[in-house]
Amino acid sequence: MPELPEVETTRLGLLPHLLGQQIRALILRRHDLRWPIPRQLPERLANERIECLDRRAKYLLLTTSHGSALIHLGMTGRLRILAAPGEPGPHDHWDLRLENGWVLRYSDPRRFGCLLWQAPGQIHPLLAKLGPEPLSEAFTGERLWQRSRGRKVAVKVFLMDQRNVVGVGNIYASESLFTAGIDPARAAGRISCMRYARLAAAVRDTLRQAIRRGGTTLRDFHQPDGQPGYFYQDLSVYDRQGQACHHCGAPIRQRRLGQRASYYCPHCQH
Repeated sequence: MPELPEVETTRLGLLPHLLGQQIRALILRRHDLRWPIPRQLPERLANERIECLDRRAKYLLLTTSHGSALIHLGMTGRLRILAAPGEPGPHDHWDLRLENGWVLRYSDPRRFGCLLWQAPGQIHPLLAKLGPEPLSEAFTGERLWQRSRGRKVAVKVFLMDQRNVVGVGNIYASESLFTAGIDPARAAGRISCMRYARLAAAVRDTLRQAIRRGGTTLRDFHQPDGQPGYFYQDLSVYDRQGQACHHCGAPIRQRRLGQRASYYCPHCQH
């Protein structure tokens, strides 16, 4: 599933093509993805001008004066900006036609994404209980430490809880915990404030590096221009079970935490 760096890479790639453009029409080829698409959405977006394209967690918010279209890529969703869109394929579920003739096209073979609506001045229920952005000043090691007191859940599961911090999925949680030297299975409540400070810094550094590298190419993700992300080449532990740790040479191990595969170095992480 695309994680925060992939969604941010998508946002940055689309922004120059969308900002200030007037929407001619929203063409829906189906009226449901993960949830039903509001039937009034084409009327709400028609002839509106795109004022900004923001990101909240793994959601994109395409905003006009009348509200925001809430977009999630799901597991296999992809947004492309096309100068000559051609005939849509079987998995091309909607087009946003712009005044310059270009098209923003959404494709999703598994249909786990979404296209919803957020009215002005309101917060959609999907966004209402989300924690801070990991690249914002609100995300600190002290906040993680305070929220973790008394928690017996594994720290990796705790870090991936969107109520504690948004957008840190399986890949980047594994990489950040390796950088911070923390065993992903350690109980969240048994980690000191100092170590949480290192973890928060590792999360920020890992995500920023991934954004610079255009995200991680695992199966389906490509940038809006069709190019793959290259952070996969920089991974230290994720999907490297049995391979040598880049730091100490010990074989990388895998265990299941929260029903997800977790990768770690038994020598570097404790």
